[in-house]
Amino acid sequence: MTITTAPLAELAKEARMGGEGTESTRREVRRIDLSDFAARKREIAEQLWSAARDIGFFQVVNHGIAQSQIDGAFAAAERFFALPDDVKAQWPLRRNAGWESKAQVRPSTRTPDQKESYQITVPRMQGLWPSEQELPGFKQEVLAFERECWSLGMQILSCFAWKLGFAEDFFDKAHDPASPGYQSTLRMLHYFGVDEGSLQGQPGIWRAGAHTDYDSLTLLFQKKGQGGLQVLPGKEMESQEWTSVEPDEGVITCNIGDMLMRWSDDVLPSNFHRVRCPRPGEYMGPRYSLAFFCQANEEAIIEGPLKKYPPISGGDYLRERITANFAKY
Repeated sequence: MTITTAPLAELAKEARMGGEGTESTRREVRRIDLSDFAARKREIAEQLWSAARDIGFFQVVNHGIAQSQIDGAFAAAERFFALPDDVKAQWPLRRNAGWESKAQVRPSTRTPDQKESYQITVPRMQGLWPSEQELPGFKQEVLAFERECWSLGMQILSCFAWKLGFAEDFFDKAHDPASPGYQSTLRMLHYFGVDEGSLQGQPGIWRAGAHTDYDSLTLLFQKKGQGGLQVLPGKEMESQEWTSVEPDEGVITCNIGDMLMRWSDDVLPSNFHRVRCPRPGEYMGPRYSLAFFCQANEEAIIEGPLKKYPPISGGDYLRERITANFAKY
């Protein structure tokens, strides 16, 4: 099998998406109930497939991750980001693991995102964990949450595997946490609070510039009252009509990533989203979110049933995308 090393088309598409665009309330991001999953799997799979094919985004409820565990993960993130920068700098970002601040420059904006993040990619965390003295219980809580996210991600991906004609455990094997090539990542995000008017009126400044995700599937946890997420289905790409997705307790916002778009021969769209800065009269404080990226293992080969694109390994794919976003990493 020949593995592609050609430049990725996804990068050229992303570079076109830095404008303000307009906002629309006419689009629905569907909520899908995952309760009684085993008995309702075929029904749930059809609902997920329909929503994903339509706009690439959907939300899930009754997903099985306890709210207390989500709240604990947010509290852990806030404890981490409250540490002084010179302490967090002990754990610098390398190979998609560790801490960075204002280091992500999107191809769409060419300006730094107004945030810091701490990324947990389990096999790559040597030397990147805070000690028990610095953050008691942090590692244990974060790893437990990471595994819950992986389990939910694989449950959802098994529905897409079935619809694509793959074995239902196909994506479990391609994202196997027992492999040293495991690349799925839990990303803790802290968007900086702003003063009234400090960022408004400055074109090209975003909490997170327009982008698609590199992965197979993203699970995004948001805190109620801390909005700003906007989504853009591909059919509105030229007109850039953005729709806001407000946070709600117990709701996980999901989106198809570029890896799964390739695996589906473009049947499932990986569409744009961004986090805008707050406007006058809105909440101006810090914004926290947690994103779990189901990313194919380094050794996994991404190739759709129809072979629309040349095969590429998960490791090569992720390296190209990270290089385009984090020039110094």
